[in-house]
Amino acid sequence: MRIIRTGIVLAIVGLVASGLTACSGETTPTTTDADANAIPTPAPTPLTPAEQLLADNADVAGACAVTFSLDGTTLDPQLQIQDRLYDHLPIPRAEGRAFAGWYVDAGAAAAASADPAANAGDPATRVNGSDLVACPDQQLMLYGAWTTPEAVTAANARIPILMYHQFTDKPEGESGWLRGNYSYIEDYRAAMQYIRDSAFYLPTWDELSAFIDDALYLPDHSVIVTDDDADPTWLTMASPINEQLQVMATSFDITGDGAAEQNRFILPRSHTHAMHSAGANGKGLMLNLSPEEIAADMEASAAALGGVKEVMAYPFGHYDDRAKQGLTMAGFEMARTIEQGYVKVGTDKLALPCVRINFGMGVPALKDLIG
Repeated sequence: MRIIRTGIVLAIVGLVASGLTACSGETTPTTTDADANAIPTPAPTPLTPAEQLLADNADVAGACAVTFSLDGTTLDPQLQIQDRLYDHLPIPRAEGRAFAGWYVDAGAAAAASADPAANAGDPATRVNGSDLVACPDQQLMLYGAWTTPEAVTAANARIPILMYHQFTDKPEGESGWLRGNYSYIEDYRAAMQYIRDSAFYLPTWDELSAFIDDALYLPDHSVIVTDDDADPTWLTMASPINEQLQVMATSFDITGDGAAEQNRFILPRSHTHAMHSAGANGKGLMLNLSPEEIAADMEASAAALGGVKEVMAYPFGHYDDRAKQGLTMAGFEMARTIEQGYVKVGTDKLALPCVRINFGMGVPALKDLIG
């Protein structure tokens, strides 16, 4: 009898449990034909590195993802800005090779590798920081070219760094002891037009550094244009010509009075922060201050220019080993002097010579100096 009663109790408990489940509205899941025939949602296609770079910079106006193709080298895509000068394109280095530049066309890159003397200096095909970014659909592929250090040496390139100061609209020039510093503005216009029309290659400072190291091919038909002081006559008279003609130049700015606003074809670089004056010995402050003081001034100047440190110009051309030490402490790699000459492979990077342009030097004189 006890066994029978136990069975009855268990049956009753089971019925009650079933009733509670039904009352709660819960049902046992079942598989339907619709479930069996459902199409699974595909996993999203991963973004390419270039697409990811654009997604990460979606708020940047004119953003362009530049990718690079170069034998034996893998480089991350680089963000550039449409209608601005290319900003520090990579300069790859490899043992036993020299880089011969970036090109928008794979055939042009191959031609530069095969014959750099004929093809690696053509500004119509070689792309560098003197060119505006032209980027269809926010993406662009650049093709690199290799050559050899022997080809760099064989080119025997001598790179002139032109040094301008102030400008005048008077054909007869200015009077006074600084007369020679003032270039007649129409002479300057004609000089920039000559550089453009003659298809000179315009190296950037990081390219010049790699060239000095025998790691980058530069043609002998190259020139760098610079101006000292960011004088008002430079800002209002001369630099607009560079923008009109699309000729890149560097403005060495004394930043202690506030960095000057420059147009897109001008590279603002340091002429020190507050060392453009004479010290106790009558020479420039760079020959009076300690390396630590020089480094502090240069750090302030770099900060005023957005952190750029690659090159500066010595005030009055005054420098010595202590000046070089201070620049090195501050992280500067190169410095331009006022000594006449041309930059070659192996030139001292902290003593770059220049080609001074004085009043009355028109295009014929410029041709004699730069070819």
